[in-house]
Amino acid sequence: MGFGVFIHRSDSIYDDSPAERYQFPPQYLGRVEACVGDWIVYYEPRKIAETRGYFAIAKVERVVPDPTAPGMYLALIKPGSYLDFVHPVPFSDADGVIERGVLNEEGRISGRAQAAVRALSPDDFYRIIRLGLDDSEPLLPRVDDDAPIAGFHEEQAPFTFEQPRERVSSLSSRIVRDRIFRRVVLRAYDERCAISGLKLINGGGRAEVAAAHIRPVEANGPDIISNGLALSGTAHWMFDRGLISLSDDLEILISRQANDPDGVRAFVNRSGRAIAPKKAFERPHPHFLQWHREHCFKQ
Repeated sequence: MGFGVFIHRSDSIYDDSPAERYQFPPQYLGRVEACVGDWIVYYEPRKIAETRGYFAIAKVERVVPDPTAPGMYLALIKPGSYLDFVHPVPFSDADGVIERGVLNEEGRISGRAQAAVRALSPDDFYRIIRLGLDDSEPLLPRVDDDAPIAGFHEEQAPFTFEQPRERVSSLSSRIVRDRIFRRVVLRAYDERCAISGLKLINGGGRAEVAAAHIRPVEANGPDIISNGLALSGTAHWMFDRGLISLSDDLEILISRQANDPDGVRAFVNRSGRAIAPKKAFERPHPHFLQWHREHCFKQ
């Protein structure tokens, strides 16, 4: 087992679904197999416009021949392991190259940096996730922010990792993952409810929206931004209970079982379509929307 870097671009010609599988040719088989059972970091090349750099982590569960493409292989991602970074990490910063393993003996970037799959040292892995997942701002919604009880109010400590071992174990923590998922989704939607279009901020300066999974975690829904929606409490309640859903082009669908369909129509934004993030890779993926329509929506 060992850490690795998988290069992925949003316009990839490969049959990739970062939270589920990574397709690759046979020349990378040995490198990918070396990552089985361990974490990899996804990286988008610098030549991509508005590149995300190092943008997510996932754990490789196993490697299989691709049944749909002879000669190709699939690295299957362990369900529930994918996680978008709070802060995409650039290839380099003021201190130099982040992934030191791509430097040669003279300290210059080697051809290894072009490899679509490459091993990643523990030091480089911990450096990348520290930059990608640390956040000094509170990430969990609080109850009654406007009226803290005297003597019980305390500042939330930044999300930090104490030791390398704790860093890795924290990647599987549901509490940690929910905090990060909320930050990523709310930022993509500008803290605005995708259904109503409202951007409500409470007295404590926090958005009154939640980060909802389209396909729930309980049903193996991944913590990838394309499986998320920013929803107000009412919209979240209706979405989870199948009273509303979305078509692939984000038309808001209202169930015939809603007891007040006119009231629901008055609640949704005037366009009749969900508010979508500007970046294509952040928008709800049809794969997850189809799952919600088939398993949750009450036709």
